[in-house]
Amino acid sequence: MTTEFDPGLLGGTCWFELSGGERIGLPVRRWRRPPGVADELLLGRCTGPTLDVGCGPGRLVAALGERGVATLGIDRSAVAVRLARRRGATALRRDVFGRLPAEGRWRHVLLADGNIGIGGDPVILLCRVADLLAESGTALVEVEPPGRGLRRERVRIGGQGTRSGHWFRWAWLGVDAVAAAAAPAGLRVRWTGHRDGRWVTELTRTGS
Repeated sequence: MTTEFDPGLLGGTCWFELSGGERIGLPVRRWRRPPGVADELLLGRCTGPTLDVGCGPGRLVAALGERGVATLGIDRSAVAVRLARRRGATALRRDVFGRLPAEGRWRHVLLADGNIGIGGDPVILLCRVADLLAESGTALVEVEPPGRGLRRERVRIGGQGTRSGHWFRWAWLGVDAVAAAAAPAGLRVRWTGHRDGRWVTELTRTGS
């Protein structure tokens, strides 16, 4: 999640605007609510130190903390970090591609709520995630339903009562395209689940 999402984080309606004029609504209300049933696909598989990349208002970080799981959220948005901390979550304003605490020692890395799209290239992002993980660690990635493949676009954020932001790169990754995107990072699909229309895949190192 980037600072472009701030209108949604503050409670307004928010969407992706594509260069061709298409709009894709963003589930900003879900980001601000407590975790739902489908979030358990992610939460239930976090059994040790967890890094939530693009944590937003911190619903997953706070929930894992309440379960006794050491968790850190990172986000480029100062608004997101402030909201996460207000929720009781441990969060830092950081870019996933910059230096981060405990690199190479995280048991799990979360890419929830479409954050596999960060940077516009899931292959590059997953290579970075692999660097963050411990040898036996796993990445838990929320993806698009089957048949969506890999889609890259230039997008900007629009919101009710706000001006559209600047253009940046984003991507969407379907569950059918995860294996190919993960392979260059030395990761493979270990598990896939879905609930209430949301799909999650768990990645582990090849050979483990």
